[in-house]
Amino acid sequence: MSYLSPTPPPTGPDRPESSPAPAYGRRRRAPLVVLAGLVPLCVVAGLTWMLANGPEQGGSSGKSGETAASGGADRATKERAKPLAGRHIVIDPGHNPHNKDHVQEIARTVDIGTDRKECDTTGTATDSGEPEAEFTLDLAHRVRADLEKRGAKVTLTHDGDVPYGPCVDERAEAGNRAGADAAVSLHADGAPAGARGFHVIVPAPVHQGRADTRAVAGPSRALGTRLATAFEEATGARPAGYAGDGEGLDTRGDLGGLNLSTVPKVFLECGNMRDPQDARALLDPAWRDRAARGIADGLQAHLGRAR
Repeated sequence: MSYLSPTPPPTGPDRPESSPAPAYGRRRRAPLVVLAGLVPLCVVAGLTWMLANGPEQGGSSGKSGETAASGGADRATKERAKPLAGRHIVIDPGHNPHNKDHVQEIARTVDIGTDRKECDTTGTATDSGEPEAEFTLDLAHRVRADLEKRGAKVTLTHDGDVPYGPCVDERAEAGNRAGADAAVSLHADGAPAGARGFHVIVPAPVHQGRADTRAVAGPSRALGTRLATAFEEATGARPAGYAGDGEGLDTRGDLGGLNLSTVPKVFLECGNMRDPQDARALLDPAWRDRAARGIADGLQAHLGRAR
């Protein structure tokens, strides 16, 4: 904004000198003297106001722009520190350490849309007796901690705090009810010794009975692809050669936890517990930390693209 000084009054009479003088005699000059005295005062006041208020009002110093830029930089820093802020992720620790004590309860069947299957199973174990359910629960805690550091809201389908299960249909419903941005079910396989590696199970497009994955099959596959890439990078594990496409993805339409999900969801088989080399990795706390980071990295890679 620019500021204009008042136009100074004429230095002489208002009319030409040749004009006749007023009939009443000599002109009165007092008003002109007063105006002439006010001009310097107005100029000084205007300059004082500009110096005091000009930068804020006129933006000549750029402070308003600097404040906006600073605010934008702060937001960018926060987004880098909390890249999953506003995201809700459901982590499903496969099986339950207490399932072994409730064999009859978990044996009852539930509707998975395409068929009926057991409510749940005990899962597998290493040759040394480490249960899959203990592994998945511990890994889920590590994944949750990593995701929460990145700003995500994390819900577990269970925390070993229920007598058994939940059943596979209830596990799917947990993600649906939460309106999760993504859900990951954690597992370890029980294939024969010698079969090694991890794989990610993604839902087939299913539309039968209660099952309808047509809307989430594509996003789930995209999630599975990024999860497989990040998991391999973090752990050094190789995609399983005995399951799926050999690139880390296996498409299935017979799992209730996937069939009944209305949000993008995948199963991660972290390795084969019955293979000695895979088992050593799965039992190593440092490896589990890397696995948790890889899972969080995969989720961040996927959800960052989905914004």
